[in-house]
Amino acid sequence: MRRVPRLPPFAPGMRIGLLGGSFNPPHEGHALLTRLALTRLGLDRVWWLVTPGNPLKSRAELAALNARVEAARRLVAGPRVAITDIEAQIGARYTWDTLAWLTRRTPNVRFVWLMGADNLRQFHLWRHWRAIAGLTPIAVVDRPGSTLSAMSSRAAVALARWRIPERDALRLADLQPPALLFLHGPRSELSSTLLRRAAPAGRDPERIFVQSK
Repeated sequence: MRRVPRLPPFAPGMRIGLLGGSFNPPHEGHALLTRLALTRLGLDRVWWLVTPGNPLKSRAELAALNARVEAARRLVAGPRVAITDIEAQIGARYTWDTLAWLTRRTPNVRFVWLMGADNLRQFHLWRHWRAIAGLTPIAVVDRPGSTLSAMSSRAAVALARWRIPERDALRLADLQPPALLFLHGPRSELSSTLLRRAAPAGRDPERIFVQSK
């Protein structure tokens, strides 16, 4: 029998950022994005949605779900960040399914979908991506090498008329979707792919971490 899905604690009216991903492995770049979103968007919480598997990525190097969840909890332990495997609990394979499930069960929570600019470049490949944009406001956080290509991507062009200026970042969670915001701030060169490539060579993965403005 499938267990009853359990969400992190929440209350009506909360502003919660949702950061989905494989987190294979989680790293300081994810934590940096989370801190930026909490501060600039005025969020109460950020939930990391650790996926069982990204449909657009190979599973060949994918670590076990529980290992990725535990690694994420070690990285960002704290009262304002929750790590959840809710997608596995509800059997969701796609972001659209997860968001539809969450919004049905938490009608008074104001969610914001968080993504790096590198993900915006391929957002049009996600299943029901237009419907995702219609369910929750989206905050895109700048990533090195992705600024121009992200904002000229198919999805960014399609959503351009709903883009709000960065000075209105604190309003994003209160807006009726679609709503798109591009956030600039400290950036990390670190990626899960770099970490996986560095580990076999005996290098310290955290030395790859770079911040720039």
